[in-house]
Amino acid sequence: MMEEFVKFLIQNKITISTAESCTGGIIAKQITDVPGASSVFLGSVVSYSDEMKIKMLNVKKETLQEFGSVSESTVREMLEGIDKITASDIGIAISGIAGPGGGTEEKPVGTVFIGINIKGNINIRRMIFSGNRNAIREKSAAYAINMVDDYIRKSAK
Repeated sequence: MMEEFVKFLIQNKITISTAESCTGGIIAKQITDVPGASSVFLGSVVSYSDEMKIKMLNVKKETLQEFGSVSESTVREMLEGIDKITASDIGIAISGIAGPGGGTEEKPVGTVFIGINIKGNINIRRMIFSGNRNAIREKSAAYAINMVDDYIRKSAK
């Protein structure tokens, strides 16, 4: 699926970048595994810590204090940050709790906020994935790509 996705981006000259937290660069790796991706993939920031979210993506310290790093507000600011850095057509941002620890009643393990920014159209979803740490990370990455793929294919029609 990733090969087809990247080929679509290449054929349509659509650039993409990512800001990843809990996925640790999985999306960036999957995209760059496809030959020719360098013509559309502009880059990625793996902002695993709050400090990196603040320094690299300009996420506000107040946002992190008020809503936490796993929140719609933080992912929105991550999207804005990666857009400022790369100015790509598509931005993806992900922050979540992959486990096995770190969950709360309000945000259990598997809670992931996935955001896409396609030429200024922002869509952020709160998902709860099941499985172990790896499964949650892989499901999050796949879901993000599916969100983008659905949007761009509908727009192309």
